Amino acid sequence: MALDELAAAGRDGVRFGPLGDRWMHVCVDMQRMFVEATPWRAAWMPRVLPLVETLVAAAPERTMFTRFVPPRAAEDLPGTWQRYYRRWPEMTLEHLDAGLVELVPELARFAPPARVFDKRVYSPWTGQAFAQELARLGVDTLVISGTETEVCVLATVLGAIDLGYRVIIASDAVCLSADPTHDAMQEIYHSRFGMQVETAPVEEIMRCIR
Repeated sequence: MALDELAAAGRDGVRFGPLGDRWMHVCVDMQRMFVEATPWRAAWMPRVLPLVETLVAAAPERTMFTRFVPPRAAEDLPGTWQRYYRRWPEMTLEHLDAGLVELVPELARFAPPARVFDKRVYSPWTGQAFAQELARLGVDTLVISGTETEVCVLATVLGAIDLGYRVIIASDAVCLSADPTHDAMQEIYHSRFGMQVETAPVEEIMRCIR
């Protein structure tokens, strides 16, 4: 799917009015291990990175980066996570170059003032620090970008919905490696979460935050 088609997928636009001054950009897991040669490489990431960078550069002080941090070994996490990491043992910190957990250089340069929150699971909401920081800052609207559309981005979106945040997904600044599931998630956001999720291309979001 070309970038203009990705933008077209955000057909609903920012339809519930101005963002106001209580918004935050949550940039999900834009890390080296998803763009470099690992089993988890997200092929689209280089294509959406310039658009993600545009959002971050517009207001780095309003950006929260999340990072998905693998355990040292499969046994360090409970339940089915152990099966998960036995499937990908090379992605545990026993074997993975720790530098690959870092944000990609194009985005790392913005932190600080951007904030970085680490997580061991798909969702950033499982610990208290992420939600508490948003509450402390008085945030009511989240602009979401990053990887991957139907995993960590989805987990971030669903948690935000549950907590009542206004959610705006940057439709051309989210990515994964498979067109069918990306397209399916875009349709689900429209058809099932239409009152709680807006999808819009970065260009439109930039006009709104200016």
